[in-house]
Amino acid sequence: MNLYNNLFTGNIHSIETFGTFDGPGVRYVLFLQGCPFQCQYCHNRDTWSTEENKRMTVEEVLHDFERYSHFYKNGGITVSGGEALLQIGFITELFKKAKERNIHTCLDTSAGCYNEKQIDLYKTLLSYTDLVLLDIKHIDDDEHMKLTKSSNKHVLKFASLLSELKVNTVIRHVLIPTINDQDVYLNQLRSFLDRLNNVKKIEVLPYHKKGIAKWEAMGLTYELKHIEEPTQEMIKKAEFILTNNYHFIK
Repeated sequence: MNLYNNLFTGNIHSIETFGTFDGPGVRYVLFLQGCPFQCQYCHNRDTWSTEENKRMTVEEVLHDFERYSHFYKNGGITVSGGEALLQIGFITELFKKAKERNIHTCLDTSAGCYNEKQIDLYKTLLSYTDLVLLDIKHIDDDEHMKLTKSSNKHVLKFASLLSELKVNTVIRHVLIPTINDQDVYLNQLRSFLDRLNNVKKIEVLPYHKKGIAKWEAMGLTYELKHIEEPTQEMIKKAEFILTNNYHFIK
């Protein structure tokens, strides 16, 4: 079954029914199975595989959402991963049906599989998307390759598409000491973000080690075990570089 274009069922990793981190308000967060990135610090290592986990139709997801809908008056549905865009057909149909019910839609993505050759598919999805949470892991392409085993070029192209279409976007950047916290990289990222015209917020998320246990339980080696979590001073410096006098949209 093709995960990329299947309109009818999604390959689901897990569901969070009272999410408060991935979008505004209290939200129903759908984590999809499969990710093309291999981030060294991933705290959801078990989402990488595209093997079938749990299948749900669009209607099953919306029915499950409705069970808790009285909690979601200021929230909605967020689709995350893994990498949500691997299943673009499914989430497009889900968001289309959600908008018919006046449900706020949010896409949480690292744009790990964005493909300009399929731009019409992405434009259709984004026409039903109220908010995008875009994770930019590293602004330097070579360093991004080391960190994720993939280039960042398609990530930045997707960010530019969001700006072109004026899709409300929150930029997220996980701050990892000695890897992407250097001033040169933060200033390069700020220069890129200054070219966008659709950013509502820039969030600096501190790297943490909570995923180590999951890697070890899977019999895998966590390569960044030696990296310490950033201090408050590091976080504040990064926030200043990335957000000071930034032209956020209302």
